[in-house]
Amino acid sequence: MISGVRYQREELEKDPSLLVFNLQFFANDEGGDKTEEATPKKLDDARKEGQVAKSQELATAVTLMALFGSLKVFVGYIGGNFWNSFPEYYNSIETYSKGPFNTNHAAAFINSAMWTILLTCLPCFAIAVVLAVVINVVQVKWQPTLKPLMPKFSKLNPINGFKRIISLDKMVELLKAIVKIGVIGYLAYSELSDSAGLVNAFYDMALFDAVAFIGEKVIDFGFKVAIIYMVIGLADYIYQKFKFKKDMRMSKQEIKDEFKQTEGDPKIKGQIRQKMREASQRRMMQQLPQADVVITNPTHLACAIQYDKTKAEAPILLAKGADYLAQKIKEVAKENDIPIVENKPLARMLYHNVEIDEEIPEELYQMTAEVLAYVYSLKEEL
Repeated sequence: MISGVRYQREELEKDPSLLVFNLQFFANDEGGDKTEEATPKKLDDARKEGQVAKSQELATAVTLMALFGSLKVFVGYIGGNFWNSFPEYYNSIETYSKGPFNTNHAAAFINSAMWTILLTCLPCFAIAVVLAVVINVVQVKWQPTLKPLMPKFSKLNPINGFKRIISLDKMVELLKAIVKIGVIGYLAYSELSDSAGLVNAFYDMALFDAVAFIGEKVIDFGFKVAIIYMVIGLADYIYQKFKFKKDMRMSKQEIKDEFKQTEGDPKIKGQIRQKMREASQRRMMQQLPQADVVITNPTHLACAIQYDKTKAEAPILLAKGADYLAQKIKEVAKENDIPIVENKPLARMLYHNVEIDEEIPEELYQMTAEVLAYVYSLKEEL
């Protein structure tokens, strides 16, 4: 880097008209390549925004399958209802032609016909709607949100709109549309070709038989279309999952920034912990002169104990420290004429098992009592 700067300076001295560009201005400042898997927080935020991996083709396929499957199951019920209703509505034409017919009669006639059609087709429509909801819930789980319906001014940007038009997603949608039109067109042509010879036979069929034949052909054709949609839907679902996973990738810098937002800046948290440790040490050193004895191991550890029957039933650990802090504890103890007793096992157990301002556990009563008895005997001698 230094040699490059020196080279630029030398070239400028030779020819001052040269233009020098700082390539740092062209560097990617978005945190680098998005090579990391999305964090749970980003996936949760995307879900709240309505961004999920969902295939509409799969939902359409399941809906079609449910619709034509229910038609096949309820074809007798539907055909019977229409067959029984047809004479009633057909004869009403003659009735209305002989008497007065106005808008009220027309509205009543249409209303009655619509209710008959709705009740007749209700089982098929209900099954299709329920399965459509279920397949969408299975794909994205249940978390309704209105955010995708909110207007976004960024969508009005013509540049972004042009990018969306020529994007990979639009190419995939175009490919799916071509495949669907081509396959469904071929199926329709094949079905009509196979049934072309039977069209003339309609003249010799009874009305009910002709309707049943047409219904059977429509249902069979619908099943074939639904199967094609199912294949396309499954492929589209796999693609949508892959695309969503790729779009949700994050750069290392984005992960760091997210961690700072959720957990806090590690540097700040470290500074806070350091401040808390310093405050705890100051408080500990302030109450150290109240100790009855300081137990050491003797150079690396130091633990100060106080035993006051009016405050607690057992001795309390007032202070503890290692290395430099242990030396400070011993210095304060000497300044305040607090006895310093060497007991390596007790010093280690107190340091590693007892926190400051906690009572000594029962397991250490005997060893601590011996040290305190020794200290009290020294004080009596003095």
